[in-house]
Amino acid sequence: MNSVPSPLRLGVNIDHIATIRQQRHTVYPDLAQAVGLIEDAGADIITLHLREDRRHIQDADVRGLRGVIRTAMNLEMAATEEMHAIALEVRPRACCLVPERRQELTTEGGLDVLTHEARLRDYCAGLVEAGIEVSLFVEPEPAHLDAAARIGAPVVELHTGAYASATDPVGREALLARIRRAAAHGQSIGLTVNAGHGLDYDNVGAIAAIPQLHELNIGHAIIARALFCGIREAVVQMRTAMDAGRACA
Repeated sequence: MNSVPSPLRLGVNIDHIATIRQQRHTVYPDLAQAVGLIEDAGADIITLHLREDRRHIQDADVRGLRGVIRTAMNLEMAATEEMHAIALEVRPRACCLVPERRQELTTEGGLDVLTHEARLRDYCAGLVEAGIEVSLFVEPEPAHLDAAARIGAPVVELHTGAYASATDPVGREALLARIRRAAAHGQSIGLTVNAGHGLDYDNVGAIAAIPQLHELNIGHAIIARALFCGIREAVVQMRTAMDAGRACA
């Protein structure tokens, strides 16, 4: 008899609310107000990415929202010494380490955990010792998950960007199967497995149906839909789409 998969958690990335604000360096839209609406709509985590170039989220946002968020703060960041110091100061519930290049529009691909395994092991150790849950944003490949486990990161977030952007049905199914295999492998070696990047209302269902996944982090699609129906309704609709997919697990 198959066990019922655990409820799937929704992390909402608020970066692009800050993007709108930073276009004119205004005080609006108010991120604290947005966080309240998002949490009331059913989000389990608030995710924000403090980039090295500060293109959207600012240092003051991270520090200010730490006392506003009622659910959990997930701080996305590059594995730099500057970000390590900020994380140890702010003490978010979780940190997700992501690759970062200044010229990219959004995070492209997972961390090269195989090349940088030794450095990441030391980097993560300090965060774990501070009581921060560490996640590595990785490609859905067993070798990367094995490396994450050796590094000592208890959580991985599988990069779903290739699947989300695929237009060929056969290719998309192959990419989905790759994510399924990676999620099963990650769970089998004791990792908590999350997923995210590029997910929207049309493609999230198949990902939500993967029983080993614990959490999805979604931002751009929710903020885009919020332009038409409001942030609360956009989150509710994503939560509904995820729950429908989960019911098929």
